[in-house]
Amino acid sequence: MNKKYSMVIAARHLFDSVSDQEAEGYLCIRGPMIVKKENGVPDEDTIRQAEQVLYFDEELVMPGIVDTHTFFTGYAVFHLGADVSKATDNQSGLQILKAYESEKKPSGALFGHGWNPEKWSQGEGEQMLEAEYPEKPVILFAADRSSCIMNRRASERYHFTSDSCYPESYYRIMREYLNDRDFIQKEFAEYMHMMNSRGVTTVKEMGFDDFYGFTDFLKEMEDSDALHLRTFFMSQPVGERMNLEYAKKMRDLFTGDKVRFSGFNRMTDGTIAAYKGDLKSPYENESFTCNIAIPYDEIEADVLAADAEGFRWSLHAQGDGAVGRITEIYDKCQKVNGKLKNRHALTDMEFTDPKDLEKLGDMGVTAELYFQIMSLDPGTVLIETMNKTIGKDRGRYYWNRRKMQDSGICLSGATDLPLLITSIPESVFYSCGGYMDGLEQPFQPENTLTVAELLKAWTIGGQKNIGMEQKLGTLEAGKLADIAVCDRNLLKTETKDAREACVVMTMMDGRVVYTKEADTKKG
Repeated sequence: MNKKYSMVIAARHLFDSVSDQEAEGYLCIRGPMIVKKENGVPDEDTIRQAEQVLYFDEELVMPGIVDTHTFFTGYAVFHLGADVSKATDNQSGLQILKAYESEKKPSGALFGHGWNPEKWSQGEGEQMLEAEYPEKPVILFAADRSSCIMNRRASERYHFTSDSCYPESYYRIMREYLNDRDFIQKEFAEYMHMMNSRGVTTVKEMGFDDFYGFTDFLKEMEDSDALHLRTFFMSQPVGERMNLEYAKKMRDLFTGDKVRFSGFNRMTDGTIAAYKGDLKSPYENESFTCNIAIPYDEIEADVLAADAEGFRWSLHAQGDGAVGRITEIYDKCQKVNGKLKNRHALTDMEFTDPKDLEKLGDMGVTAELYFQIMSLDPGTVLIETMNKTIGKDRGRYYWNRRKMQDSGICLSGATDLPLLITSIPESVFYSCGGYMDGLEQPFQPENTLTVAELLKAWTIGGQKNIGMEQKLGTLEAGKLADIAVCDRNLLKTETKDAREACVVMTMMDGRVVYTKEADTKKG
């Protein structure tokens, strides 16, 4: 007989991102859709009508994860060209480069990745590049993604140096590697697999300017079975000003549920640790509020122009001064019943004024939050830096996710990948437990979220961010079957132990795109 369901998933712990609780339940899937969701256990008739039945006992079944701030282009560059990770001096490095050049015969610049400055010094490496490649641009990116070594010809061609080797500078090389089809196909496949292994089924990618031809690849992938990571992308103006005509073209080109254009993105201030965060009051023992100039008038003009054309912005802000200024800008945008017509977002929001958070909640602004950001430094360093820059009193409002949630702001999870790599278990440890590396006691637990709130941020919150909450983000009948399965019930796990958890299965459009079992066998 013809089966009614392609799959039934039965779970003792099912978190649908509608309720704050998990419960025993089951999902009936037909093709890409969830057609039935019920509490309890499936009866024999339901089981008979399923082509496949999956049972989960200890695991947590939840909607697919959404990472709302990623840079595939930044991830890919650290796998670009020759692998020089084993080079320890000029001789070994030159051997690797010459072998790669002989095999691949690159027509443009010679790239490499995996440079280890602790084993192969920058000075010696750059001297070798100058001597061996006086006419060919050469760039070798550091294994820790912090810098690069390059020769003079590369600096002349691409207009940056090893001291300014970050994406907003090296965007000039993107057209070369994003249009290297052999490299990009393999790299994007590995990227999708990595994200699926962490339960991620949707990303919001930051693409500089016009994405330098990568949208041609996305268009080819859009309706392919090979695409198992929904890719919503933004334009981050870097080499040129905001391009509304490009935005309109992309909006018309991508209209499906797998690839779409999602607006514009840009940085405003920088890190508070470097005194680049824009504050409302001066830094501790200083007379200034920010040591960089921020073109707020230009930002406002772009935001309002995009808003008038139906496009949204995501603005990256870390200091309370920057958050406050952006609040004022967004308040000038179109509204319907007091809420923003277009879903503008704020990214990072490291240190905030509670009054601004209330205004942002009232307006319907979305927050893209780095729930794992505390993992970048030991806890003692983080607290010492915080006290040094803004002091203990203002420090009470650092990473104040509790106030954001209580103010009605739509929270969504983000990583700034490759700065961080998406991890729900780490997010629970840091942003629900309030723990910091090296410290026993939680840091300001009054600012943390519940696990249910965090899971909703990573699922339905992310889909609201990109305007897909009617089709994705919860486990309900009529929704697309994007599902992540964690190896334990995170809602009942001690937050201090949460980092030990992992994803065991991921589905997109009703298809299994990752299992830990298959990954283990392959490895």
